[in-house]
Amino acid sequence: TQQQRQQQRQQRWVAHSSMPCAEIYKSVLLVVAFMMYLLVGALVFQVLEKEAEDSAKTDTERHRLDFLKNYTCLTKEALDHLVTVITDAVKQGIHPLENQTKNSHSNWDMSSSFFFAGTVVTTIGYGTLAPRTPGGQIFCVFYALFGIPLNVIVLGHVGKLLSRMCHRFGQYCFNKGIKQKKAKVLTMIFFLVTGMIVFLGLPPLLLTKTENWTYTEGVYYAFISLSTIGFGDYVVGYGPQHYMPFRGFRALVCL
Repeated sequence: TQQQRQQQRQQRWVAHSSMPCAEIYKSVLLVVAFMMYLLVGALVFQVLEKEAEDSAKTDTERHRLDFLKNYTCLTKEALDHLVTVITDAVKQGIHPLENQTKNSHSNWDMSSSFFFAGTVVTTIGYGTLAPRTPGGQIFCVFYALFGIPLNVIVLGHVGKLLSRMCHRFGQYCFNKGIKQKKAKVLTMIFFLVTGMIVFLGLPPLLLTKTENWTYTEGVYYAFISLSTIGFGDYVVGYGPQHYMPFRGFRALVCL
C-alpha cells in the first residue's frame, strides 16, 4: 500500500542519514591527525625559515638606511615610491634593470602565453604572471572554467594509458616466470623510479644551465610544479639571470 511504501522510504532515509559511531570516531581522528600534521609542518617551517627572514629584514633595512645616507638629496618618500614601482614591476615579471627592460623578451609572447595557459588549466598558478586588463581577467575565468575539466579528462586518459603499460609490463614479468605478487611490486618500482628520473632527476640538469639554479633548486621547482603547489618563488624564464635556449622554450617546459 501507499502507507507501507512511505514507511519504507522513511526507513531507507533514516538508514542512509544515520552515521555509525565508528564512522564519526574515524572522521574525528582523521581531522585531528590532519590538524596535527599541519601543526608539525608549521613548527618545522618556523624553525627553519624565521631566522633567515629576520636576517633578510635586517639587511634590507640596513641597505635602505645606507642608501639614504649616501644620497642625501633623495627623500624617504621618494625612495619608498621607487621601491613600490620596482616591486610592482617584479610582480608583473619585469626585472627593472636597464639592460633587461630594454632588451628582454615579452612576458606575453606566444611561448610565454602558452606557458601561462598551461599553468591555468593545470591549476599550478605560480602567481608571477597574471592578466592585468579587465578583458584578460574575464577571459581567464572562462578559460579556466572549461580548461580545468579538459585537463582532468586528458590526465584521466593518460592515466589509463600508463595503467595499461603497467599491466603489460607486469604480464611480461609474469611470463618470464616471476610470481604475480613479485611482478606487481617490480612493476610499481620500475615506473616509480622511471617517473622520478624523468620528471625529478633530469629536468634540474637542464635548469641549472638555463636558470642558473642549483640542482637542489631544480628538484624543488620540479616537485612543486608537478604537485601543482606552485609557490612562484622559482619559475622558468622569470629570473633575472635566466637563459632562453630558443624561442618556445617556456612552451616546451609547460608540455
